[in-house]
Amino acid sequence: MSRTLPVQKNDILDIVFEDLTHEGSGVAKVEGYPLFIPNGLPGEKAKVKVVKTNKNFGFGRLLELQEKSPYRVEAPCPIYKECGGCQLQHLNYEGQLLVKHKHVQDVLKRIGKIDAVVHPTIGMNEPWRYRNKAQVPIGEQEGGLIGGFYQQRSHQIINMEACLIQQEENDDVVRKVKEICQKYGVKAYNEERHKGELRHIMVRRGLVTGEMMIVLITRTNEITNKNKVVDEIAAEISGLKSIIHNVNNKKTNVIMGDITNVLWGQETITDYIGDVKFAISARSFYQVNPEQTKVLYDKALEYANLQGEENVIDAYCGIGTISLFLAKKAKKVFGVEIVPQAIEDAGKNARLNDIHNVDFAVGKAEEVIPNWYKEGNTADVLVVDPPRKGCDEALLQTIIAMKPKKVVYVSCNPATLARDLRVLEDGGYKTLEVQPVDMFPQTMHVEAVAQLVLTV
Repeated sequence: MSRTLPVQKNDILDIVFEDLTHEGSGVAKVEGYPLFIPNGLPGEKAKVKVVKTNKNFGFGRLLELQEKSPYRVEAPCPIYKECGGCQLQHLNYEGQLLVKHKHVQDVLKRIGKIDAVVHPTIGMNEPWRYRNKAQVPIGEQEGGLIGGFYQQRSHQIINMEACLIQQEENDDVVRKVKEICQKYGVKAYNEERHKGELRHIMVRRGLVTGEMMIVLITRTNEITNKNKVVDEIAAEISGLKSIIHNVNNKKTNVIMGDITNVLWGQETITDYIGDVKFAISARSFYQVNPEQTKVLYDKALEYANLQGEENVIDAYCGIGTISLFLAKKAKKVFGVEIVPQAIEDAGKNARLNDIHNVDFAVGKAEEVIPNWYKEGNTADVLVVDPPRKGCDEALLQTIIAMKPKKVVYVSCNPATLARDLRVLEDGGYKTLEVQPVDMFPQTMHVEAVAQLVLTV
């Protein structure tokens, strides 16, 4: 029987890793056929076993490292190999920044045929303990509550006392809330049977203000011994401003449900990015790494190069984070966002900062902005910060028709960034430069800001 693939299951091979997948696995090629192998790093030589083959790619298992990368380190987290939260703890931080830069550069060239300057990735001075929000699934083990992260490719909870990318205070709070809930008989949610109460514990903390919010997410409308649980949490945890109850009674992987009530304290906490103050509710989208968010937004402002006379449109504006930064330098900013609660929060944040030259609209950017254009409203600068799927085609075509002098594209997915830049370049724009920013150290995620100018 002839071999249709250059490798077969159970083959033992000597390979050289060339790259990393978006999940952090090493990529090796045998006669052009890609093999994905966990725990390999670019440049390393290894002996591997093929464990599965598909038509276009296969999977392997690392048997022996024959030549290690100079960037390889021992992962400091004791559950790193089981937990799916991080992918790059075995790569030192210098190596992580190089990998992310190469990833953005390669994707822009391969997918978008974009020939722009891609600057070295801007990293953090301290790439640990940066996340200001913890949302921890809760389960039961030997009669006690456990909380942690889901094992890779499963819904098996791995118990965790500390997460090295969460702020330490959040770890302490999750641990204390688990103890209090267990003390008063609160039962964990059982996903398979759709029974029990407590699904997740969420902690949000203001990096600058230190204000803290705890959210108890349950399947049930009531919490066992609610008053005792709330009173003890409030008494035990310093800096606490808010205890929220969110009800999610659906059989779903979505964390939060539609019903949210304040159990103690206030509805929001506050934090600052630069000199802009934000009110953050339980369901607000707020960047989990405010320190690097400031770096990202500063770069977006630099690329916009506002002189004070421009009208600016901020597509996908969320709770107004970028809009309010832009408004301090622009004549007028128009923000649009599909989530009504986010627009409500954006309006509150504008008032909180006494910023009056910004208007927010609810709706799909790809519908609202074309309508604005039909009504004769145009922009000198247009900023987009879309979700991972990138910009809708209708929005891209409206940008091309509207012809703002500059477009600033903030991206959380280099692949869709490359695709969209290609469309904009074909429509008369030129990508001048791209700046990757590491918002999520120890993971494969990378954000980037691209600067485009109109050439026609």
